[in-house]
Amino acid sequence: MKKNCIFVILLLFVVQFGFSQSKITINGKVLSENLLIPNVEIINLSTEKSTTTNANGEFSIAAKVNDSILIFHKNYELKGIKISSDDINKKQITVEITRKVEELKEVVVHQVNVDWEFDKKWEQLKRDEIAVYRKSKTLKNPGVYDGTIENGMDFVKIGKMIFGKLLKGKEKHNDKVIEFKEVAASNFDQKFYTETLKLKKEQIEPFLTFCNFDPESKKLLSKNSNDLELMDFLYKKSVEFKKINAPD
Repeated sequence: MKKNCIFVILLLFVVQFGFSQSKITINGKVLSENLLIPNVEIINLSTEKSTTTNANGEFSIAAKVNDSILIFHKNYELKGIKISSDDINKKQITVEITRKVEELKEVVVHQVNVDWEFDKKWEQLKRDEIAVYRKSKTLKNPGVYDGTIENGMDFVKIGKMIFGKLLKGKEKHNDKVIEFKEVAASNFDQKFYTETLKLKKEQIEPFLTFCNFDPESKKLLSKNSNDLELMDFLYKKSVEFKKINAPD
């Protein structure tokens, strides 16, 4: 009798283990503050399959125990979950996501250096132009040469020509090259690296430097890739990074 009981228990264990390792379709809902959220990307990182929530915030995706599921929407905080045996048994999950806090963009105030000496020269040129204009309008005896030049030189135009070139020569270009690791660090918070990519806090900086050396990272920046493409690249690079840094 005892042998039969042990056999039944082992059989149930094997069936349960096999069931947990096979993929099944899980139905789910995505909510935020008790509201169902449509158009949310649901990505199974283990199988690289994805789907999107419908107008009622519902979705269906194939998964098995320990599969990593990523929940992404541009207006909400990125969230990652791991499928448990309880989720497999219920075939139903509900995911709560948090709306992003809107941050005010930094306002940079630049100091403007005014060249007061140049302003004085400009004012003087303007006065000279007015004086020339007034003289040109003065009634003269056409038969008598008084030593003045009719329709004198336009000093303002001359001033613009001379000083305009000098000012253009002083202009400086300050084009800053944006590094991939700066974009990755600003687009995703620390939880993404520690919980989703399973990196230690002290590994985040070396990992981003590791990604920065990959030529593919430059291509992603050049074509203005979206967050989903960046996440896919970071996930693949995290696998490489862990293999390289795995203890012997």
